[in-house]
Amino acid sequence: MSSMEAERTAALFEEIRARGQKAIDAGLLEEAVGILQTAIDLAVQEGDARQIDLTRCNYAAAMVEMGSGASEISSLREVLVRNGDPASCRLAAYTIARYYELTKNYKKALFYARIAMDRSRLIGRRDWLASSHNLIANTLMAESFVEPACEEYERALRLMGDELSPNRAKIISNLGYCRVLQGRYVEAYRLLYEGLRLLRSTTARWHEMITRLDLCFAHLETGRYRLAQRQGSAALAMAESIGDVESIKNALYLLGEAANLSGDVETATAYFHRLQKEFFPTADYLPTFLLAVNIRKLVNLHA
Repeated sequence: MSSMEAERTAALFEEIRARGQKAIDAGLLEEAVGILQTAIDLAVQEGDARQIDLTRCNYAAAMVEMGSGASEISSLREVLVRNGDPASCRLAAYTIARYYELTKNYKKALFYARIAMDRSRLIGRRDWLASSHNLIANTLMAESFVEPACEEYERALRLMGDELSPNRAKIISNLGYCRVLQGRYVEAYRLLYEGLRLLRSTTARWHEMITRLDLCFAHLETGRYRLAQRQGSAALAMAESIGDVESIKNALYLLGEAANLSGDVETATAYFHRLQKEFFPTADYLPTFLLAVNIRKLVNLHA
């Protein structure tokens, strides 16, 4: 293959992978899997071992986001063991970390996220360094290590600069949630609304939903119950439209709390009954219990 042909082929791989990532960001996961399978087929056809590893890592990332990534983990570990191309190793480690984050095994997630960080430093890509800091922060936040999580999010933002991207918007929103937990509400609102504006200008619908849940929580913390209901209702509708079970559960918790704090016990009880029926069918006591406690102390939206 001539150098010109090689450049064209490499550009084609990058274009396919970029389309696949865009579909992942938009929550179009089945579409992303189909796009990235095309990249694998092309890599196998070309017989390019590096591209085969890269495209399989990208494909595995889409499968992980779909919740079907368990079968991909062994092949990703093989990429790490071979320790060949740094980019493939970084993608493999990051995807394994993301799998463990989603399955709530945060110690393993942190272990592989740090491997991804090490490989990102070798490569020197600022966007990969930023996403690695963000992933490390996510695992720390899930375990309620708020202060070190904030430091990681801040490092990620410094690396991102002022770019208008879904990834930067996600990090801004994540830091905003941390600021709520720290009681730094003015800064929290600035970050969360900035993140929401950026996300609404993209197709990153899933992340917009998460930011709206964070805003709902922030409004509850500051006594703005009507605004909390507005953001929580929008987040619930989004969660239902894409079938995100965890976000539906969190939205029901927060909307019940908003109604209860507003003095609307009937609506609060309805939300809590739905929560109990769909997620805790044997816990008949739950609606009454939730009406009597501070739910904000029980819920970690980023775990």
